[in-house]
Amino acid sequence: MPQPPAPQPSAPRKSPGRPPRISREEVIGTARRIVTEEGVDRLTMRRLATEIGSTPMALYHHVRNKEELLVLLLDDYAARALRRPEPAADPRERVVAAAAAIHEALAACPWIVEVLTADDLMSASALWFVEQIVDGLVECGLSPEQAVHGYRAIWYYTAGEIVVRATAARRRADDDRTTYREQVFGNLDPAEVPRLAQVADRWTPLTGEDTYLDGLRALVTGLLAAH
Repeated sequence: MPQPPAPQPSAPRKSPGRPPRISREEVIGTARRIVTEEGVDRLTMRRLATEIGSTPMALYHHVRNKEELLVLLLDDYAARALRRPEPAADPRERVVAAAAAIHEALAACPWIVEVLTADDLMSASALWFVEQIVDGLVECGLSPEQAVHGYRAIWYYTAGEIVVRATAARRRADDDRTTYREQVFGNLDPAEVPRLAQVADRWTPLTGEDTYLDGLRALVTGLLAAH
């Protein structure tokens, strides 16, 4: 008499509605895409979970809150984009090289500057560059306290230059009409503002030139001369 076929093992049952397993790399990559395309304000834990196809609760296994997520994004970008320059023998040149490296990396990703200036956040991976600036200023004769103030001035100049350029570029991309500034400069009274009237027709291209390094060197020279 033929034996009945042995029962086949049943496939493991899946809990309905369980979100897929996600990785930290996927979390960071999706968050980076959101802030790059839409801005930091559009990044929320709920939005991120929706984009990944998971739940906010699942994200908490990787990040506790938005602040920690932003720190991860800063570290991720710093590790990928910041390139350490070869330290120069001249401490003044070390300061300039470190600041220029920060500027080059952040100019390519202005939303990073928005995060750094809006919150008390920083990337641990970027501290090497801060060390180079502070140490270089100390070697040039500043006290550690003065060197910190010097770094702050350099950072304000660097961040401000990036923000102004990024904002202007975004506005030009969204609206090609004559700006209010161009209208004003087109009707300057030479008797009231003779110097501005002299360069009025060249103001836009002149202010659009990349003079960051010239300004940086002048700033460093001024910081050292003042002490």
